[in-house]
Amino acid sequence: MITKEETGKYLQQNKQRFLDELFELLRIPSVSADPKFKADVKKAAEFMKAKFEEAGAENVEVCETKGHPIVYADKIIDPNLPTVLVYGHYDVQPADPYELWESEPFNPVIKNDKIVARGSADDKGQMYIHVKAFEMMMKNGGVPCNIKFMIEGEEEVGSENLEVFIKENKEKLKADVIVISDTSMIANDHPSMAVSLKGLSYLEVEVTGPNRDLHSGVYGGAVANPINVLCRMIASLQDENKRVTIPGFYDKVLELTAEERAKMNEAPFDLGDFKKDLNIEDVEGEESYNTLERMGIRPTLDVNGIWGGYTGEGAKTVLPSKANAKISMRLVPDQNHYEISELFQKHFESIAPKSVKVKVKPHHGGMPYVTPTDTDSYKAAEKAFEKVWGKMPIPTREGGSIPIVSLFKDILGLDSILMGFGLNSDAIHSPNESFGVENYLKGIETVALFHQYFSELDRK
Repeated sequence: MITKEETGKYLQQNKQRFLDELFELLRIPSVSADPKFKADVKKAAEFMKAKFEEAGAENVEVCETKGHPIVYADKIIDPNLPTVLVYGHYDVQPADPYELWESEPFNPVIKNDKIVARGSADDKGQMYIHVKAFEMMMKNGGVPCNIKFMIEGEEEVGSENLEVFIKENKEKLKADVIVISDTSMIANDHPSMAVSLKGLSYLEVEVTGPNRDLHSGVYGGAVANPINVLCRMIASLQDENKRVTIPGFYDKVLELTAEERAKMNEAPFDLGDFKKDLNIEDVEGEESYNTLERMGIRPTLDVNGIWGGYTGEGAKTVLPSKANAKISMRLVPDQNHYEISELFQKHFESIAPKSVKVKVKPHHGGMPYVTPTDTDSYKAAEKAFEKVWGKMPIPTREGGSIPIVSLFKDILGLDSILMGFGLNSDAIHSPNESFGVENYLKGIETVALFHQYFSELDRK
């Protein structure tokens, strides 16, 4: 049985090595979205394989897919004991724009007690917590339950090949619960655990006008400008109350009760600090809901990118032939991302004027997910957080999406515990992404104790 005292002692003895190993992983630019980094993605997978073997895992393998590989490892001590399946990802977002980084994105540094590097919080730092927690348990009497690891390299591009892998390896992945560290806490002095995730529908739209770019003086005012049309169409997707105008969009939204809303608003939140951190004068969102509720329990629609025409240096008076945008919708229970994508496409095509042609291309998506909080695994996680962080974690509803969580439930029949150790201020997906040194080290300790408590609760 591993204790808090043992974990604390082992951490102090190995703190620098744990940081050095994470830095080594962060130096590998495993950007799954860009083909030029394909070799680096494979290098990161091989790095993970080596570290699992060093930590004492068995059946370690790099499993090839049609895309980037999945790393599997396990330690089965007794088939009659409970089994935890740990999921994470070793791929990262592109670091662009590089010029906005204060240090090299793939040369990690510690600044203000934070590890600054692409992937430090999403998800290499959080994922690697589990590798080091596993090592800690193996060096202090062994693991108290069976543990399996599935670490993929395509999460940042939609986990395209993960579903096939899961379906083909259902027996190998058989477990009692899945644990994921890819979410955030409220603050280090207010630990929390996400109990829900939003779903996602991600699409790209193209608006085409004339068959070529035109002189804006000769043709302007007589021929539809696709950029102007696209902007009007996008603006119409929300009304004056910031509600999405797509017919049927809210039909299946699960409304929380007044009691449930009151409970989630017990989480500490200072609107002034929120605005100050983002350097904004005011917030904006759906009427009748506050900022926490807009982020956690209400569906949203946002333009993630828009382009068309001439954007180079100087002037070019062009009436463009095409305009494009990438649009994402974050969904809540019980919305279905396939249905929402279809509703969007039908509506977007219907509001296009005859002066243009419209194409809608779905990219990827995922279902919303809610974690049950009355299970042994959730109670074990609560107990571990309380032991290490000094407070019971507050249950929160995340605005982000991890599409494969609902996939795990559908295919493996397993619930997921979202033991995230990041902070909203970590700037994931942005320049100067960071992850607290304290969060990394305390995360290792928390995960190790979770396994101990889970194995004890499960046997009662």
